[in-house]
Amino acid sequence: MADQLYLSLWFPNFRLQALPDALVGVMRQFAVIAKDGKPGSEFGRVAAASTYPINWTESPTYQRIYVNDERAQTSADTEGSIIENAVAEATEQLHDDMAYEFEMRWMLWLPDAAGDLDIAWRLEPAKVRITGFGPDFDDGSYEQNGHIRVDFGLDTPWVLEDEELDTDAADRIKQNVEKLLAFTLSVEKHCGISSRLLWTESGEPLAEKLIARLQRLN
Repeated sequence: MADQLYLSLWFPNFRLQALPDALVGVMRQFAVIAKDGKPGSEFGRVAAASTYPINWTESPTYQRIYVNDERAQTSADTEGSIIENAVAEATEQLHDDMAYEFEMRWMLWLPDAAGDLDIAWRLEPAKVRITGFGPDFDDGSYEQNGHIRVDFGLDTPWVLEDEELDTDAADRIKQNVEKLLAFTLSVEKHCGISSRLLWTESGEPLAEKLIARLQRLN
């Protein structure tokens, strides 16, 4: 069964004032992987930003959706979506009981059931949410979620539960896994974190699932 996939990040001696810079650092590493060597790619920019007070049941106090394609009418449409600009605007008012969420995208191979037996794979934009937590948001949930949490969506692109994968499907999954690991290792190398955890909502050990999947692909 598909499961929600997260990467939680903790920083040493963390203070709320350091959250914007920490978010920028993580989002920059994501942009490097998402852009895949394409200068000026929309995948290196922020697609949307939201600020939530107190907990997830509350309505956002700030929201902005950015236009990063040919529909953009002015330079402000794309200038605002630059990582540093989007983070600065959304975190202008830092509060202990708020969460700051930024949506970005990257390209993943996604399965599409084309028939009863065959699965076609398409290279499609996939949404990722990067959230920074104030220490009092949702009763201090950062202790479990991390100072920053990356929400990758469902884990299907990495661990499709199908024992009989053809060569094409195996190659697509391997490319997705490589991209996920490249981002995780880049954050570990460049962002000054003290610890990280790649986990699923059900609590099923993701590392074992990935290793098992890669072993079946090799």
